[in-house]
Amino acid sequence: MRPGDLLGSSWRAIRSHKMRSALTMLGIVVGIASVVLTVGLGLGTQKDVSEEIAALGSDLLIVSPGSSTDESGMRGGFGSGTTLTRADAEALASTVAVPDAMAVAAEKTASVSLEYGESNWTTTVTGTSTSWTEVRSRELLYGSFFDEDDLDSSASVIVLGTETAEELFGSTYVVGQELTIDDESYEVVGVLAEAGSSGDTSLDDLAVVPMTTMVDSLDDSGSSESVATIYIKAASSDLLSAASQEAEALLLNLHGLASADDADFTIDVQDSLLDAATSVYQKLTVLLTGIAALALLVGGIGVMNIMLVSVTERTREIGLRKALGAAPANIRNQFLIEAMILGLSGGAIGVAIGVGLAVALPPVLDSTIVISGLALVVSVVVAVGIGAVFGVYPAARAARLAPIDALRDQ
Repeated sequence: MRPGDLLGSSWRAIRSHKMRSALTMLGIVVGIASVVLTVGLGLGTQKDVSEEIAALGSDLLIVSPGSSTDESGMRGGFGSGTTLTRADAEALASTVAVPDAMAVAAEKTASVSLEYGESNWTTTVTGTSTSWTEVRSRELLYGSFFDEDDLDSSASVIVLGTETAEELFGSTYVVGQELTIDDESYEVVGVLAEAGSSGDTSLDDLAVVPMTTMVDSLDDSGSSESVATIYIKAASSDLLSAASQEAEALLLNLHGLASADDADFTIDVQDSLLDAATSVYQKLTVLLTGIAALALLVGGIGVMNIMLVSVTERTREIGLRKALGAAPANIRNQFLIEAMILGLSGGAIGVAIGVGLAVALPPVLDSTIVISGLALVVSVVVAVGIGAVFGVYPAARAARLAPIDALRDQ
């Protein structure tokens, strides 16, 4: 029997039982659509995380203080201490001590209520240096950043994020306006360009003031010299490791520590954060894909069951064809092709549904879904393979039927 005849005969057999064929394909459709969406969500989440971390700078080092211990002996987590100081930041900015660092900016933060007329808004106010925009890769939408004169004089000037400006003034065009913090007036000298968010934190809901202004007027931590974080921008991403080693050696020396094991600070590299996040999401994607694969397994079992029913229903047809000279291979191939067509059809429909949902769901989920061409191709191949694997036994059973027994069957 020619391949074309086998294909046509198989297709007619499937079309003659449309409802049964549709139900047979349902498990494969659901499984393939789940795989497409799962892989897309995993890749999309990795993409979002990579962009968020890259937005902070791929050549950035983040120096955090060590843990704190209160009077009762209770220890806080890393970052809760006051082991980093403004003097540390100034030392790290030295091109002699840390030659592979391009710029350094220390941060000291406080949650503060801003007031303008009848409006008020509580946000995080960051005290820092003039190099902050370069180190944090931020740009100005309007106005300018404060300068060294403002830093030296503890000037009452402030730079707002777009979200903070909108909430307080109802507009981002607010350069020259004045707001009040604890009954003291601050002039808005600039508005930062939008930067999006990092995790659950908005990068546009903040205010930035000179470090000296923060220490003199806004800081209530009781430690005027300590800073929350020191950011170091390496001269290039290739020099990130060298800059990290130089910064670590300098801080150990400044703090009188003998080895890195005794360090009262931590230095995080953006690349390591990205690698860690990517690893987590890859494992999650594998887990979810495995769950989706179970749906494919169920779909494959459904194909086998229906094909066995089909063999039973068509026993007389099989016997007649064998009596007319059809070889066992022809019988086997027909049923195998039927199973593969069911797998291919279910795979194609599942891919179409998966792609449709991948396009429709991102606005609803507020998450990126990446459509992977490789995943689509592999999904269809797997669907056909499931049809073939689970169709082998029914096809072999049909091929083994003796003509006389099949014709006697009522």
